[in-house]
Amino acid sequence: MEPQDPLPPDVQLRLDAEWDRVTQQLHTLAEAHERLQELLAAVLAISGELELPVVLRRIVTTAMDLVGARYGALGVLDEEHTGLSEFIPVGITDQELAAMADVGQPRGRGLLGHLIHHPEPLRTENIPDHPHAAGFPPGHPPMRTLLGVAISVRGEIYGDLYLADRLDGRPFGAEDEAVVLALAGAAGVAIDKARLFEQVRAGAEQFQRLLLPHLPDLRPFTAAAIYRPATAPGLLGGDWYDAVLLPDNACATVVGDVVGHDMHAAAAMAQTRNMLRALLYDRCTPPSSVLTQLDRTLHAITEDPVATACLARIEPGDDAWTLRWSSAGHLPPLLISPDGRTEYLHAEPGLPLGVDASQPRPDHARPLPAGATVVFFTDGLVEHPHYSIDTSLRLLADTAAAHAGLPLDALCQTLADHHPGDGHDDMAILAVRTPPHA
Repeated sequence: MEPQDPLPPDVQLRLDAEWDRVTQQLHTLAEAHERLQELLAAVLAISGELELPVVLRRIVTTAMDLVGARYGALGVLDEEHTGLSEFIPVGITDQELAAMADVGQPRGRGLLGHLIHHPEPLRTENIPDHPHAAGFPPGHPPMRTLLGVAISVRGEIYGDLYLADRLDGRPFGAEDEAVVLALAGAAGVAIDKARLFEQVRAGAEQFQRLLLPHLPDLRPFTAAAIYRPATAPGLLGGDWYDAVLLPDNACATVVGDVVGHDMHAAAAMAQTRNMLRALLYDRCTPPSSVLTQLDRTLHAITEDPVATACLARIEPGDDAWTLRWSSAGHLPPLLISPDGRTEYLHAEPGLPLGVDASQPRPDHARPLPAGATVVFFTDGLVEHPHYSIDTSLRLLADTAAAHAGLPLDALCQTLADHHPGDGHDDMAILAVRTPPHA
């Protein structure tokens, strides 16, 4: 086969130029596709968060990654939209933050204020040369280029996103602005979702607390209780506690946990607690009998889910007190002696409520000296996926022993603050202390 004649030089030049143009277009399309993929991943990352502080910081770090910025910040507008109520900087070192400690939070002046009052996208290649620049406070790292866009939530300006100094030294371009604007749109949706979640969770927590009782006057005993909602996105819980003085001068205490994390669980908790209080007043019988009657009543007239509970009576004696308790599948109480020693009152737990009302539950008894403390709690205080239940119970007992001399309110607060659980479940703690003298 004879070799082909070479193309004329001018034709070859045109073909080479066309090839370069097509290659450049393909390269540009590939970059655009890659950036689109990065933007989609960024939107998904932001929209997957529910905690508002986490969402706000994630917006800044994501925008910085998308355009390769060295610094970023998000300013949240105050209610009057005249300044900033919150400012979240990213990229500034701890030393730089310490150097600006006396300056305080930005008040929304200069270029920050310009974007507040003129929420159109703002790009500048040299910050000090901008007519609205007000300079940097002492200790502030120098910044040259700026890209700022407003973030709207439900049509109202929520705040402004600021990016400064690309890592490659180039000024921010139109493509950077387009990408950050697209991210700001997704950020507005994510912020709205996080705010709605906070409102729902706050309302649910308030509803849950309204269902729980204020402890009555239990003299001569002292008592304290605390409830903590789950940190995980469970809206409601079924944990409850109660304590009441009975006509026979015994102090009745109960802590329980209805299975579930929804409105039904909270309603079932309230119904179970109220029914149990009525049974306690009506029957001066051992705790096991009260639990059995409660189980039968719940089975007959409700469709409540399974629940665990520990019911106890602290009964007066001639020179001491006696703790009598019965458990419906619940964790054992923790006894703290007057000298600070701790002991779990392990005993046969019995079946949870709602499993088999015909099965009896045993009663247990233990003498209590003057000044003894009994702590009842739900499993949210100690459950952790990385610890065995025995390890968590030991950690809780160690914390209780180290703070045994505290007043009961402070003791419950400490146990809740330093709990060995992972926070995925709500928790309730009830502590009762016998008088210092028999």
